[in-house]
Amino acid sequence: MSKKIKDILIKYKKILKENNFETYCLDVEVLLMNVTNFNKTNLYLNTEYILKDEQFEKFENFFNRRLKNEPIAYIIGKCEFMGIDFLLNKHTLIPRGDTEILVEKAIEIIKENNFKNVIDIGTGSGAIAISLAKYCNVNVDALDINIEALNMAKKNATLNNVKVNFIQSNLFENVNNKYDVIVSNPPYIKTDVIQTLEKNVKDYEPILALDGGKSGLDFYEKITNNVYKFLNNGGYLMFEIGYDQAEQVKKIMENNNFSNINILKDLAGLDRVIFGNIK
Repeated sequence: MSKKIKDILIKYKKILKENNFETYCLDVEVLLMNVTNFNKTNLYLNTEYILKDEQFEKFENFFNRRLKNEPIAYIIGKCEFMGIDFLLNKHTLIPRGDTEILVEKAIEIIKENNFKNVIDIGTGSGAIAISLAKYCNVNVDALDINIEALNMAKKNATLNNVKVNFIQSNLFENVNNKYDVIVSNPPYIKTDVIQTLEKNVKDYEPILALDGGKSGLDFYEKITNNVYKFLNNGGYLMFEIGYDQAEQVKKIMENNNFSNINILKDLAGLDRVIFGNIK
């Protein structure tokens, strides 16, 4: 078996394509870039490069994991979000591009109102909290029930040279402050839908971070019903939502005295973010 980059690209892309991986080209490129430390340009400028035995062994291990539908981000242990690098492990959801819509709107609201105190509920890898701390002059608290996720989030804050106060807490259980913005991408998949998700999600991503209960609305209700104790007057509550949850979450917010409720769509034209401020 040739260990030249050009031959590896041809052979392993073909295998993934035959197994119906839509991102077969990118997947092989990313795995090769990771084991060689080449960027994409250098990868194609060095197609005659022969992988060392340990590099090829690492690549094959990565590739076999990918063939079993393990997400690339877990295989290489990192991903990019909001132009920032994040470390990941099996205790943290992979940050999605759709969530950048939530973060970008939060940044806009924070800067427009000169807000100073923000909390991210269910922080996972810390993607939302760290992005807000990176791009805004704010105090950021971030909480998660999972200590392993918090440990990863702390590493990401250090990696990106930002200060975030991480709290292990079941929702607001260990929270004593009040905030200008409360932001969350909570679990919102209905329990009985989880087993129908694609293998790369249901078999690898943490169920704790996916399961929103029977209705998928458990965490929206729990957070919103208690939010008045922790949100300053005029403050904003901001959620990422499932594509079919906008009206239900809007009603939950209205029942808790929120007004000026807005819904934002993602790039696919689906409802993705909802936010409003307290009356």
